[in-house]
Amino acid sequence: MITITEFQKIGVGLSGFGVFFVLFGVLLYFDSVLLAFGNILFLSGLAFIIGLKRTTHFFFQRQKLRGSTFFLGGVALVLLKWPRIGMLVESYGFVLLFKSFFPMACGFFGSVLNIPFLTTMFNKLSGSSSSMV
Repeated sequence: MITITEFQKIGVGLSGFGVFFVLFGVLLYFDSVLLAFGNILFLSGLAFIIGLKRTTHFFFQRQKLRGSTFFLGGVALVLLKWPRIGMLVESYGFVLLFKSFFPMACGFFGSVLNIPFLTTMFNKLSGSSSSMV
C-alpha cells in the first residue's frame, strides 16, 4: 500500500482549491484575482505533492520546454492582469505539457464508464481496441 505523507495531503488540498479558484474565476468572466490565486495554489500544491525538485524537473525537461514556457508565460500574463490572453496561452501550454497523458486518461475513462457510446468514443481516442481479433 502506498503511504501518503502530510505534505502530499496538503498538496492535494492546495491543488484542489487551485482548480476550484481557476474554474470559479473563468465562471466569473475571467476575474484576474481569482485566476491568479488559483494558479498560485495549483502550482504550490503540485510542488507539495511531488516535491520541489521533481516539479522543476517536470517543467524544465528538454522535450517539455515549449509547453512549460507557454504554461508559465500564461500564469505570468494572468498575474499581470491580462486574464483572457493568459488563460489562452496557459491552456495551450497545458495541452502541450500533458499531451502524452491524454490517451492513457481516455483509456481509463473508457474502461471505468460502462456507457456504450462513451466507451467506444474513449477507446477511439485512446487508440485501443476492444475486439479480440
